Amino acid sequence: MALTKEQRKKRIKNRIRKIVSGTGTTPRLAVFRSNKEIYAQVVDDVTGVTISAASSRDKDISSAKGTKSEVAALVGKTVAEKALKAGIETIAFDRGGYLYHGRVKSLAEGAREAGLKF
Repeated sequence: MALTKEQRKKRIKNRIRKIVSGTGTTPRLAVFRSNKEIYAQVVDDVTGVTISAASSRDKDISSAKGTKSEVAALVGKTVAEKALKAGIETIAFDRGGYLYHGRVKSLAEGAREAGLKF
């Protein structure tokens, strides 16, 4: 039986989430990518709290011009700066079932440049 695209992505995402979990000291940087936008949030899975979040729809980022990959790098820098203000230095990266390529990769590199350790 052939899997649909959604079922395949959900299976990959569940496989990642079995391994990657956020704690208070090393929260999880979760990425969601739609066709137009990209969202990232730093989550403590133990308490179920979002520590910081950023997206391409934020006012300061949405006004920036550039390709989707350049905007994703800005989102990564922004979420990293917010996490550093909250006292978070190391994170576990959750690519959310997406390939580590393109926008997801540039978001991760932007977060690394801003000072987060993976």
